[in-house]
Amino acid sequence: MSGKLLSAIDDCIRAVEQLKRPTSVKFIQEVSGLIADCFKNGGKVILAGNGGSLCDAAHFAEELTGFFRHKRRALPAIALTDPGYLTCVANDQGYDWVFSRGIEAYGVPGDIFIGLTTSGNSPSIVQAFAQAKKQELKTVAFLGKGGGKLKGEANYELLIDGFQFSDRIQEAHMAAIHLIIEQVESILFYHPAEVLVSDNVK
Repeated sequence: MSGKLLSAIDDCIRAVEQLKRPTSVKFIQEVSGLIADCFKNGGKVILAGNGGSLCDAAHFAEELTGFFRHKRRALPAIALTDPGYLTCVANDQGYDWVFSRGIEAYGVPGDIFIGLTTSGNSPSIVQAFAQAKKQELKTVAFLGKGGGKLKGEANYELLIDGFQFSDRIQEAHMAAIHLIIEQVESILFYHPAEVLVSDNVK
């Protein structure tokens, strides 16, 4: 049992180590700057995913609208998680529409859509990216397993490859999310006059 556990831990490390690749570092830096510029210009971030990826999207949004490492003004991020809205659209129009309808409702040019899918093939996310492009949003994809149908479709993409199951991919995605939020806060707020507390507020 301990051997299997240690092997699983090694897989966790191997997944997150992919963030040290030059392409991953570039992704983190560029997406951080993109999000910071979006907020500076009065825009917002819209996020979506299915299952664990939706939980990651919600976590991303709450760290922006709430607090991460410092107290600062709230940053406008919306995760498409409302159960009333999701079940309404799924029931009346079909599940594939659950995120594209949210983008249609909330998205305006200059906003950012961030979609998370470990397969790159989730129809609801594929359709969401199509809608985001139609409405002239910038797009960011968190992918795995070769990237699937969404590989090369977003303005920016992070691909965690080499894993059969979603859990390792999502662990790397979450590490990247935290790094991006850290960078966004640094760009927007890490000036002595603007930081209200120096300790983690959680």
